[in-house]
Amino acid sequence: MRRIGPTLALACVAAMVLIGSVQSAPASTSSPAPICGQVKKGCSLWAVRDKWAITPSIYTATFIPKAQSSSIHVYAAWIRTTATDLALYPGYKGPGPSSLSRGPEMVPVTARKRLLATFNSGFYEADNAAGFYAHSTLYYPMVRGLATVVRYRDGTVDVLAWTGGSKPGPDVVMARQNLTLLVSRSAPTTRSLTNSLWGSTLNGVPAVWRTALGIDATGNLIYAAAPAQTSASMAKVMVALHCVRAMQLDINPAWPIFVTYQAPNAQGPSLFVPNSNQIAGRFLYPSTKDFFAVYQTVVPGEQQPW
Repeated sequence: MRRIGPTLALACVAAMVLIGSVQSAPASTSSPAPICGQVKKGCSLWAVRDKWAITPSIYTATFIPKAQSSSIHVYAAWIRTTATDLALYPGYKGPGPSSLSRGPEMVPVTARKRLLATFNSGFYEADNAAGFYAHSTLYYPMVRGLATVVRYRDGTVDVLAWTGGSKPGPDVVMARQNLTLLVSRSAPTTRSLTNSLWGSTLNGVPAVWRTALGIDATGNLIYAAAPAQTSASMAKVMVALHCVRAMQLDINPAWPIFVTYQAPNAQGPSLFVPNSNQIAGRFLYPSTKDFFAVYQTVVPGEQQPW
């Protein structure tokens, strides 16, 4: 058997100390595809944001959509689902009132050593009746036909139109609904053309900040945020990002947020989406609205930290 040298041995020890008990999940061989064709000029490439992780899994890119003003920038993030856990946390007001335990309402302190990213969720329940399931708790019943981001016990994640019952089955770890699908079969849905179906906008302006979450052909998640978007233009953005299905998340200037972290224990939080209404440490203390967190996987399909 070949022995490793002291330098390599020290490097291995350092990596384990850095991540604690986190183990590397089987890494996807896929990587985010360049964003071409529907951008103003050339192609936009992706940059790794979590180089400290055992398996780098958060990539970001910024681009100008081809058919839009040169002042409009899309902020996109690609999330490797084979090496991460997607978690969902209620805030102290959102998604809405509930007599059930709301949990930490922030990223749990004990889980921050493997925190990779956090980002905004969807509408308040009062604005859009939709299902919300996290930590084995059904806060609001699932609604058939609504767009849903779901994480399963086999470790996979999907964005789909819900076909199940009012309560997720035993194979589901987390599920969050918001409106209907914005993109299906790699194309904008017919409903995406009717802007009035996609939420009330600030001052009634049709084109506002919008966020969305999609899934690509290899099962990885893609988040995007952009100003001055209608439902139709946001659907085209998600198609440009190679989504086979996508759902709209929150809209209007106050809510878009995507945070990455420069080191374990939530060190060096950074706002990727430049929003003056948000701060980088937003989800490290109790949040008003519910939100998503992305962690390095310990065991695929595990329950989220709580």
